[in-house]
Amino acid sequence: MKLIYNVQDKPSFGKTVVFAIQQLLAIMAATIAVPAIINQSFAHANMSATAALFGAGVGTLVYLLFTKFKSPVFLGSSFAFIGSMCSAFAGAASAALGYLGIILGAIFAGLVYVVISLIVKYVGVQWINKLMPPVIIGPTVAIIGLSLAGNAIGDLTKQFTSSTYSLYASLFCGLVTFFTVVICSVYGKKMLKMIPFIIGILAGYVAACILTGIGFIFDVESFKIINFSLFKDIQWIPDFTFITAFGGFKDLSWSYVGTVAVAYIPVAFVVFAEHIADHKNLSSIIEQDLLTEPGLNRTLLGDGVGSMAGALFGGCPNTTYGESVGCVAISGNASIKTIFFTAIMAIIISFFGPFSTFLATIPSCVMGGVCVALYGFIAVSGLKMIQKVDLNDNKNLFVVSVILIAGVGGIVIPLGQVTITTVACALILGIVTNFIVNLRKPKEEKGE
Repeated sequence: MKLIYNVQDKPSFGKTVVFAIQQLLAIMAATIAVPAIINQSFAHANMSATAALFGAGVGTLVYLLFTKFKSPVFLGSSFAFIGSMCSAFAGAASAALGYLGIILGAIFAGLVYVVISLIVKYVGVQWINKLMPPVIIGPTVAIIGLSLAGNAIGDLTKQFTSSTYSLYASLFCGLVTFFTVVICSVYGKKMLKMIPFIIGILAGYVAACILTGIGFIFDVESFKIINFSLFKDIQWIPDFTFITAFGGFKDLSWSYVGTVAVAYIPVAFVVFAEHIADHKNLSSIIEQDLLTEPGLNRTLLGDGVGSMAGALFGGCPNTTYGESVGCVAISGNASIKTIFFTAIMAIIISFFGPFSTFLATIPSCVMGGVCVALYGFIAVSGLKMIQKVDLNDNKNLFVVSVILIAGVGGIVIPLGQVTITTVACALILGIVTNFIVNLRKPKEEKGE
């Protein structure tokens, strides 16, 4: 897809605000989901969704500074570190120590990125291209989208009660959202074509409001899709992580620090692989190699330090978001100005209770309809990378095959407190397979 706005293009202020809202809607659900998952797992954890949003905004600004405002992607709460965050709370004698643990963990993970970035700065990135050529990175990017497919469909068909009608209502709202996005993106003109997610979410929300109204009028529980009761308890000031963490120093011990380090550091190496895949994907969309300019060392520094900043305020380590990359691809808007405004807007909204609460009332099925398009575009972007790969060659065929099957099959490898994610497992298997099939070069290649 041809970009309408390139990285350094500057849309008007009004357009930029609208585009920023669209980016915010694309990353919102995943960003606030991480603290919600931790809160469900531990009764003494009370992580704030608005603080996570504030941290994501700050982390993105840090990332933009380190990448010299050349990489148009938003940073949000990382799902890869959920297990690590759980370990920090599980080993804590108090909630305050748990908060201190997740901040220390993010610092450990960020330092891993800093060390790798220094190595890349002096060694270069050619080894990355040799280690992960298009035959590996293409299907890996596709897996990033495909591995999220279950989440999108789960939200799209989420049942609010055991009634079959609840499933139908959920599916109806999600499909209204999806097809509105499709129609706006394909048939829309000018501005309408660039904000398909906003129009789609609004259409899905209206459909959900109508069904919810019918549910209350006729007392049909299956149709009560929107939870308006959230407006009764509006949070105006985010509960920042570092404020609670101050009380944890009195319980801090070296054994606990070691537990946190073991939980976070190995995961950082796993997320490093996903970092490269995301930036390779974004590079193919904007047709600029981000690993060369601004450079992998800068993107790693931005991601690592941005992750530390995000955890300081919201507790959640940050990472580059595939949803943000998908939004750039579908809207054709790669303007760095949009990402900057999105970060500022995330910070402001975290203090504006009614709006953040309104965003929280958007039903999962509506966001599921959006994510079907977003995750699909990520998958297709990866498949486009292997268009020029000769799949008639069994060497390439085996490499692509093992990555796709391992990724779609959802392979994960638990190693104590660390879990190697599906994407990382698929990537590792692809690298190993590519190494094995290329151990012995054909005679004609030797002659050349």
